[in-house]
Amino acid sequence: MNEKIQFASKILLIFSVFVTLMLIQFSLSKTYSQKKSRGIKMEIKIYSNAFKEGEPIPAKYTCQGANVSPELHWSNVPKDVKSFALIVDDPDAPGGDFVHWVIYNIPGSTNELHEDITPSRNIPDEVMLGTNSFGKIGYGGPCPPPGKPHRYYFRIYALDTILHQMESGATKQQLLKAMEKHIIGEGFLMGKYQRGS
Repeated sequence: MNEKIQFASKILLIFSVFVTLMLIQFSLSKTYSQKKSRGIKMEIKIYSNAFKEGEPIPAKYTCQGANVSPELHWSNVPKDVKSFALIVDDPDAPGGDFVHWVIYNIPGSTNELHEDITPSRNIPDEVMLGTNSFGKIGYGGPCPPPGKPHRYYFRIYALDTILHQMESGATKQQLLKAMEKHIIGEGFLMGKYQRGS
């Protein structure tokens, strides 16, 4: 009788261990699937020879100078990137987020933007320029009111697609909407500017 009880106990223990292992495997598989579906975004390194991270942006690239876009370079990008997009904004603006530059469909083989990009200069044909908060297409440099320095974020996004459906003139919000579920890498460069008198 005791042998039968011991045997039954062993069977029950083995079954319990088996069920526990199956549950653990299912949990790990589910976690992996969730991570895969969310995607792991690579951190892109973006920099400029015009200014360093956290340092002042030269007046040349603002409304108090030539108001041209600075050169930008980036590295450490996902191998399966199809295109890049860039958004430049000022979160310290009096009215909230102020957008200075929207640019997208930058070829995935590209790792830089030249200085002084306009709709007709220094830009490949396939690259699209969006509408900034000045209501114009293209770059509009920092132009804060007098007072404390403002922060300007140059945010770059690596996408697993080309946004063929996007036409020229898209806003920041329209671009963010189109990029949903396609961002596989991102990074930013932050510069500051304080308007002189």
